[in-house]
Amino acid sequence: MKDKILNKVSPEQALAILKRLAEKNSDIAEQIEVEGKQLLKEVDPEEICEDVYSALDGIEVEELWDRSGSDRYGYSSPEDMALEMIEEELEPHNEEVRRYLELGMTKEAKLCCMGVLKGLYRYVKESESEFKDWAVDIPEECFGDLLTQWKTRAKNKDDISEMNRFLEKECCDWAR
Repeated sequence: MKDKILNKVSPEQALAILKRLAEKNSDIAEQIEVEGKQLLKEVDPEEICEDVYSALDGIEVEELWDRSGSDRYGYSSPEDMALEMIEEELEPHNEEVRRYLELGMTKEAKLCCMGVLKGLYRYVKESESEFKDWAVDIPEECFGDLLTQWKTRAKNKDDISEMNRFLEKECCDWAR
């Protein structure tokens, strides 16, 4: 019976069940915390890089054209809309970096950040997307913004040194 219920509830319902169980039993709350941290420790920068690259490379220029121009709220230039579209694709990844930092999981935040940065760099260097022509400086700006956010919150000098070495090796044209 329990397997049937667990396999049938929505993700939101499963989260609600976990929260209720954690509120009722501190031992379960601790177990959830341990399992959650264990799950969150599985950060693969290469996989994140691939996700970021694929997401950006998959933006269709026709969508840009459809979303830019005049509408009842005013005018959106293609360049402004390109920025918005790239930010929409990057936001889940940037949020993940912030979440790791808020949880005090600095190693995981660094690895996730590395993956996003490398994905942005790879997009500029390798993508042949027509959309990219409308977003000329945007990926580099997003790269700089995320790196600045991470460095502002990263306290460990070894992590910062490791990030700088990573950037020199993997993103040499944008290393700061």
